[in-house]
Amino acid sequence: MKDELILLDCWASSYGMRVKIALAEKGLEYECREENFQEKSSLLLESNPIHKAIPVLVHNGKPICESLNIVRYIDEGWPNKSPLLPSDPYEKSQSLFWADYIDKKIYSIGKRVWRGKGEDHEIAKKEFIECLKMLEGELGNKSYFGGENVGFVDVALVPFTSWFYTYETRGNFSIEAECPKLVSWANRCIRDRESVAKALPHPQEIYGYALNLLRNDSK
Repeated sequence: MKDELILLDCWASSYGMRVKIALAEKGLEYECREENFQEKSSLLLESNPIHKAIPVLVHNGKPICESLNIVRYIDEGWPNKSPLLPSDPYEKSQSLFWADYIDKKIYSIGKRVWRGKGEDHEIAKKEFIECLKMLEGELGNKSYFGGENVGFVDVALVPFTSWFYTYETRGNFSIEAECPKLVSWANRCIRDRESVAKALPHPQEIYGYALNLLRNDSK
C-alpha cells in the first residue's frame, strides 16, 4: 500500500520549507495543502488541536506536528534514503542541539529585526548577527553542517535564508559582510540541492509577503 502524505503548510513558512526539503531528500511524493490563517481548515484544527498551527504532516491519516519533529519522523520513517541525522549517538545529539538552538533563536530574533522599531530594533540586529556568527562557527570549513551531505541542521536552518533579504532590507545591514561563510553555504545549498532550490521561495516574494503583513498590522 502506498503511503498517503498530506502536508498542511503556508508557502512563506520557514518551518513548512523544512518539511518540503526533508520529503524531497527522501524522494517522497505528497500533497501540499495551503492553509489560510484567518480561516483554518477543519483538517488543521483536528490534526493540531494544541497549537492549531502549520506545518502538519498527515501520514496515512495520522498527524505529526512541529517541524523538527516532522523532519525527524521522516528521517526515521524512511531510514534507507539520504539519512539526515547521524547514526552515532554523540553526533546525533550535537545535530539535535544545534537544530534546537536555531528554533529558539532565529525566528524570534529575526521577527524583531524585520518588524521592530527603535532601540529594540538595534538590539535585535546585534543579537541576530551574534546568532549567525555562532552558527557560522559551528559550520567551520565544512561544505554543510552535515559534513559532505545535507543533514538535519542544514534542513533546520536553510529555509530562513529565504528571509535574509527581508532581514537585511528592514534592518539596513549585510549578512554577507558579517557572515560570508554562512552566505556561501546558503548559496551552495540552493545551487547544489534541488530539494532546497524547489522548497525556498524567491527572497523578493518573501519581502513582499512581509511588507503585506506590516501593512495589515498598521490598519
